[in-house]
Amino acid sequence: MGEQFAETFMRRPVITARAAATFEPVGRSVAAARTFVRDTLQGWGLTDIVDDAVVLTSELVTNAVVHAGTTADVVCIRADTGVRVEVADRYPEREVPLQSNGGHHFGHPDREGGRGLLLCAALATRWGVEYTATHKHIWFQLDFPDRPAGTRAAGPALPSSALPIADARVRVGVVQVDSGGLISAWNDDAQELFGYPSEQVVGKPLTDLAAWPHTPGTSTGVAEALQLSRWEGSYGIRGADGRVSPVYASHLRIRDAEGEPSTVCLLVRDRERAVLQSPMRAASADTTDAAERGPATDAFEVFIGSPAPDDLDGLLQRTVERARDMLDGDAAYLLLATDDETELEVRASTGLPSARQRFARVPVEAGTGRYGSARMPAVHEDLSAVPGAVPLLVNTGMRSVVTVPLKVEGRLTGSLGVAAESPARYSNEEALRLQFAADRIALAVERARLTELERLRRGSLSFLVEASDLLAGTLDRDQTLALMAQMTVPTLASWCAVYTVADQASDPELSYVLHEDEDRIDGLKALLMKIDPPEQVPTGGARSWSGPYDAAQAAALRTSLRSLSLGDSARPSSGPGASLATASAVGGETVVLPLVARNRVIGMLILGKPTDEHFRQENLELAEDLSRRAALALDNARLYSERTAISQSLQRSLLPPEQPEVPGVEVEVIYRAAGEGNEVGGDFYDLFPIRDGAYGFAIGDVCGTGPEAAAVTGLARHALRLLAREGFGGPAVLERLNAAILDEGARSRFLTLLYGELWPQHDGSAVLKVVCAGHPLPLRLRQDGSIEAAAEPQPLLGVMEDLELYEQTVTLDPGDVLLCVTDGVTERREGTRMLGDDGLIDVLTTCTGLTAGAVAARVLRAVERFAAEPPSDDMAILAMRVPEPADS
Repeated sequence: MGEQFAETFMRRPVITARAAATFEPVGRSVAAARTFVRDTLQGWGLTDIVDDAVVLTSELVTNAVVHAGTTADVVCIRADTGVRVEVADRYPEREVPLQSNGGHHFGHPDREGGRGLLLCAALATRWGVEYTATHKHIWFQLDFPDRPAGTRAAGPALPSSALPIADARVRVGVVQVDSGGLISAWNDDAQELFGYPSEQVVGKPLTDLAAWPHTPGTSTGVAEALQLSRWEGSYGIRGADGRVSPVYASHLRIRDAEGEPSTVCLLVRDRERAVLQSPMRAASADTTDAAERGPATDAFEVFIGSPAPDDLDGLLQRTVERARDMLDGDAAYLLLATDDETELEVRASTGLPSARQRFARVPVEAGTGRYGSARMPAVHEDLSAVPGAVPLLVNTGMRSVVTVPLKVEGRLTGSLGVAAESPARYSNEEALRLQFAADRIALAVERARLTELERLRRGSLSFLVEASDLLAGTLDRDQTLALMAQMTVPTLASWCAVYTVADQASDPELSYVLHEDEDRIDGLKALLMKIDPPEQVPTGGARSWSGPYDAAQAAALRTSLRSLSLGDSARPSSGPGASLATASAVGGETVVLPLVARNRVIGMLILGKPTDEHFRQENLELAEDLSRRAALALDNARLYSERTAISQSLQRSLLPPEQPEVPGVEVEVIYRAAGEGNEVGGDFYDLFPIRDGAYGFAIGDVCGTGPEAAAVTGLARHALRLLAREGFGGPAVLERLNAAILDEGARSRFLTLLYGELWPQHDGSAVLKVVCAGHPLPLRLRQDGSIEAAAEPQPLLGVMEDLELYEQTVTLDPGDVLLCVTDGVTERREGTRMLGDDGLIDVLTTCTGLTAGAVAARVLRAVERFAAEPPSDDMAILAMRVPEPADS
């Protein structure tokens, strides 16, 4: 080794860059050292050797800060031939494991001590150990891979039969997308591939054409992919004929001379992906180094080189496929540990019924002894001798299996297993090979898992924020139910049902059903209506419910038997297809989430999957968060609906009943209450019979708006009717009403009131006796177009105790109109302008010859058009007209 070292430095390599850092003797320093080396090498553009350097640095720094318990000095040196990384600790008296007779046997791979040096021997081009009086240095060198001049990567010459298949004329669509996501360039090959001429697509968003395999909150979308510096993968392009063509794409983010960014997308048919697909890193061509590395030439080692799949699922699937091929197995699987390391979740498999196994969970500690824990390697020569030893393989036909743990910094992160249909296929030698491969892939898997977890969390937060905004934006019960279902389907589940509970004594009622396939909604709803709802459980968390699956299977069986017994000629019109389709739709996992608000169960949210599918734990946790928000929104909608119904009922009780017909007089009333949801405000009107031939009418305005003013409105209206029918005249009626208002004390309100009695006459006229207590004066429109006030102003009510009011008599001749309004009409404003009495008179001047209804409508239209903003005050308009003989 010393000769190799001397030989190396006799060549006098040219050092072009150097970086150094010191790390404290704490566990987190290992991760910090990995980050330092990765960032340094990536900054130097040495992506080909980053993974090996990070793995070796992690092991050596772990020895220094964890086992030696000292600080670790890490130095990265870039030369013209390769990179040298030095790790020094302050504990030189620790022994280095000795080699045995020229071999590189530093101990078992599972040992904590010596594994870093074993990895150096396997991965590094050169390595060594140096001692000083105060330090121990372990260094390794990674040479740059040999490549033909002028190339970045090259592959060996292959026979024609091994070359990828493509069309005789390979077309590469070149599409350029600007910073806003709009297509700015579209070449002729893109037109041939997808059928769109350039002028038809330039200026349109790429998202209009891309059929992106995207699930909200769980993966990168096309908009995000266009923002990345590089991206490579598959998606679909919707052609001019409406069909989606699968393509393989390579995206490169660039900027022009002005600094404006855009993305260049190269697109080929998916079956021709070899034209664009980046090659995997091949093994070194140096046979001497390859012989020294030993296991590094294994097929699995080739796989974990760069580039690896970008996404976690792709990485895991490639891992199990390579592990199966490496050990010549019939099946392989990979499980990832939960956060508390008590369970393992199946995330990838090959050769197994993955539809049933995916996301299934098994305990880490399945039993006593070495083989009962996933934390240790295990070899089962014959599973038939120990039934149930590996629950994942029960009833799969597998007889032998080898499993090894995935560990990162001593923490269990997963388990990798390879199985075979024949017994006694595997021994400890295969376990060591698989363990070595697992150690190499563990860091990459954990990094990808954390990246996916972070992406899921960001997506979950975004999803919940959007859901909260949508739920907070409505107080309508039916709309809240629809939003709950639409937010879960298809993001979290394939179908959804919502049960609501009116009160503690009521049974759950099916209120909403949604399926991602609209054709399945009716069948699913009919199925749920036939079965008992799930039991109400106030405790949080999702629980399984087998009711829909059992009922669907029974219905499908009955339908099939009935169709067979009837024969082909008398088969039911619907056939068994509908029942079988419904059974398939609810054949997967079904969970129940309680809707609890204000310590009361107000319903249940049911989420389901189709046949053989299960929920991911992350999706269930997200569904639980959504159910809590949805429950509160649903309860708020219920409370709002109840209180709105009560308010509307009370308000309607304050409005006068149906308007009576007055012989010989046209009467029209228009009433508008200010405020959303208000039917009654501070303004009011009334028209009622007093006795034969006499009618009372009133229009008034209580100071203020809202419920307090409406309460005085009810008092005034009922008091007027009662007093008038007791035979009191106008002044006496208003004086007694004034006393009643003052008796309300602090709750009293000022009240302006126009009250009168109407006496239709036999000669076609009408006599009115009017008292105007602080109210806008009534206006009389004569047939000749002249306008005059029909009463004199008097004190308003609710201010003074001793009022002395008087009434005035007015005669309406045929064709005359009496217009009475509240100040919501005359005080209509826009900026500093106000309609006022003069504006009202101007409007009334144009109403000669109109009916009472037309007069009231014209006044209302003038008020609405006076300002752009809607009226902010209550408003009442009362118009009475004595028709001319020709009218009647």
